[in-house]
Amino acid sequence: MKHILVVDDAATVRMYHRKMLGDAGWSVDEAVNGLEALERVLARPPGQCYDLYVVDINMPKMDGYTLVRELRRLPQTAQKPVLMVSTEAQMHDAVAAEEAGANVYLIKPARPRELVLTAALMMGDAETARRAAAGHTQGVSA
Repeated sequence: MKHILVVDDAATVRMYHRKMLGDAGWSVDEAVNGLEALERVLARPPGQCYDLYVVDINMPKMDGYTLVRELRRLPQTAQKPVLMVSTEAQMHDAVAAEEAGANVYLIKPARPRELVLTAALMMGDAETARRAAAGHTQGVSA
């Protein structure tokens, strides 16, 4: 089973992402800011990294850009996919996310199909990607 870490200071956004990604068949953990996310990453047993990080930009203690830069510095997470999801809709925000090391940038609120399809493609989950592309995002096994 694929494991995803959702990092966002808004409880409603975390709940929304947990529901969409969980319904697709993946295990989802949450963190309220970049610092908590980094602590979760460092506390995981060796070889058990998250398969995907879904990260907001604007958060207290450590923002999403800083978190992504930290993930890229750690050997165990340097190559793991990062999906940034933010209300920031300007081109310079997407460029800054890419420069920090994010792989994909979506604008909130991410549509369920778009979120699940993007996550599936980023994690190499072909079956879930196929179902999401067909418009079937619920009850999909990982």
